[in-house]
Amino acid sequence: MPVPLDMDVVREVLGPYGVGDPSLTVMDDGRLQYWVRAADGSEAEIFVDEASILVERPHSGPGVFAVVAELASRLGAAVLKPNNGVLFCSSEAYARLPMDLQTDAVAIEMTGEALRAALIG
Repeated sequence: MPVPLDMDVVREVLGPYGVGDPSLTVMDDGRLQYWVRAADGSEAEIFVDEASILVERPHSGPGVFAVVAELASRLGAAVLKPNNGVLFCSSEAYARLPMDLQTDAVAIEMTGEALRAALIG
């Protein structure tokens, strides 16, 4: 069972990087939607519901991956590589994964550069 996300942490991490109208952050279905832009100009669209985070169209710049890494780290979450089902997470998050998920998981240093390398190469 997924653990509900701490939405206060989500807002705290993503809020400073949000571009656009902050009043449009909450969608009609209750999900949060952010268009984030990191200091290096890299961007991504991020959708958050009570149990998952979807990152769409991330630019390859390291900044946006650092934002996602910080979010995953602060939430104790794993990042799923969609094309092969591998999970990337910190060693602390790895230790909390159920045994059946650990077989498809890799513990990495949860930084922007490490996450970018794990997901893109």
